[in-house]
Amino acid sequence: MAKEKEQKGRLTVLLALAANLGIALAKTVAAIITGSASMAAEAGHSYVDTINEVLLLTALRRSERPADQRHPFGHGNERYFWSLLVAVCIFGMGALFAFLQGFGALLGKGAEEASPLIGYVVLAVSAVLETISWRQAFRETRRHSRERGQGFLEFLRTTDDPTAKSVLFEDSAALLGIAFAAGGLATHQLTGSAVGDGIASLMIGLMLTLVAFLLGRTNRELLIGRQARPAVLDGIRDMLAAAPEVEEVVDLMTMNVGTDQILVCARLDFDDGLGAADVERACARLDGELHEKYLEVYEIFLEPVPRDDSGLRDRVMARYGRYGNGDPFPKR
Repeated sequence: MAKEKEQKGRLTVLLALAANLGIALAKTVAAIITGSASMAAEAGHSYVDTINEVLLLTALRRSERPADQRHPFGHGNERYFWSLLVAVCIFGMGALFAFLQGFGALLGKGAEEASPLIGYVVLAVSAVLETISWRQAFRETRRHSRERGQGFLEFLRTTDDPTAKSVLFEDSAALLGIAFAAGGLATHQLTGSAVGDGIASLMIGLMLTLVAFLLGRTNRELLIGRQARPAVLDGIRDMLAAAPEVEEVVDLMTMNVGTDQILVCARLDFDDGLGAADVERACARLDGELHEKYLEVYEIFLEPVPRDDSGLRDRVMARYGRYGNGDPFPKR
């Protein structure tokens, strides 16, 4: 199942890569012929998207490497690192280039527009290719959201897989960019002024800045160490609390260590009447049950602790605060 998911994710990125490369070359030719600033901004946008797909493919490949002595929790976080570079690339190359083109056009430094029909044809073909890529990314994202039992928007907000999200956001931005570029061409053609074309380029730059910010924020949270999504966190806590050997879940920490890979650390107050062997068997059983129910659980560490340890309790309360009747965990 995981292998099939990775293959579909790679297909989504490869399709976007092929589409973006062809579109970038076509837009470059159109920008040279028409002299349109917004078309040049869109050509730069497509080249950046092409580079981004290469970075995402690198993320997929490197994150699949198995754990080793230096990286005992695997290399899953590499996906977040390379996806963060995608966000930086979108802003540092795509948005800034679009801003330069836009300001240049507004200051009258652009070339006179010629043969706008070629620009319209290229944009129309680009729209078709981008739509094909966008549909693949949308279907992949929607399938993942249904598998998790989440709404589409909720999944985009909480997903720990930045790859499909990055492609979907890129393709959505590309379609909007095509619309802006078409508007810029039309305005220039109708008015003879490059102001509309320059404004279209600035709109493309602003849009790319927004996309870069959204993707950067997502990957920042994942790199810092975001906890598991609420449904999984609550389910794990409930399973541990329901175990007959457990008197109380004193502390529970989870962290994403890769896409669909969760590290679980729990401090449990076991029944004082249990012997050491009983506690060991209970931990082994809970480990197996959690792995079976939650496939994304990667590693589990269970620590027996007394619930009346004031120092430990204070540390837990300081981390989460108090919820309800002194419960250190928020009810979601």
